[in-house]
Amino acid sequence: MSEEAGFVVGVDRQAVMRRREIVSTVLRRGAWATLAIGAIGIIGAVYVLITMRYSGLWPFAVLLILAMLPLVVSTFFALRLDAERQRWYAAFPLQPVAMRMTERGLELACDGAGYPVMLPWATVHGFRQKKLFGQYMLELSLAPGVGATTAGVRGLDQPAVRAVVKPSPLLHPIGMFLVKALDQPVHVIDQALQHYSGGKAAVRQ
Repeated sequence: MSEEAGFVVGVDRQAVMRRREIVSTVLRRGAWATLAIGAIGIIGAVYVLITMRYSGLWPFAVLLILAMLPLVVSTFFALRLDAERQRWYAAFPLQPVAMRMTERGLELACDGAGYPVMLPWATVHGFRQKKLFGQYMLELSLAPGVGATTAGVRGLDQPAVRAVVKPSPLLHPIGMFLVKALDQPVHVIDQALQHYSGGKAAVRQ
């Protein structure tokens, strides 16, 4: 982030690390539970095929095996996703500052981005507070038509930024900042937004 004076919202590193650990633990446990269910189903079906091959139940056993295979495969995808996420965390250290507000505009840090996003106040509506997977997030709200080539805007074209600001024209933005991970309460961030933007930007529900 720049050294220009303004209102700074930092990141609670411990809160972020706890959240990451919880997400990783839940993902791994879910993956292993899914594998166990799939394995039990396949073993049971194989047992039926071997011991009751003349009972006429073999079509059902085959169908059960086919139904359980996606569960087993999904386990490996989930574990690979977790491993890739851990490598990403290691490659991109956590930013100490989430955002800075000045008279010039709103400056945002995004994990994985090479440099901060700079948004003049005319391009920003503020943030929306949304609940995502049981956690409140601050989702960036831009003025209609604002993009990476808008005058005064810098950094929106970075892949790490696009992934959280607008992942797809068909999908809703997934949020930028976990509220619990910020060292300033939402109402204080809202007051600062309104102050520096001259009332143009705010935190909306």
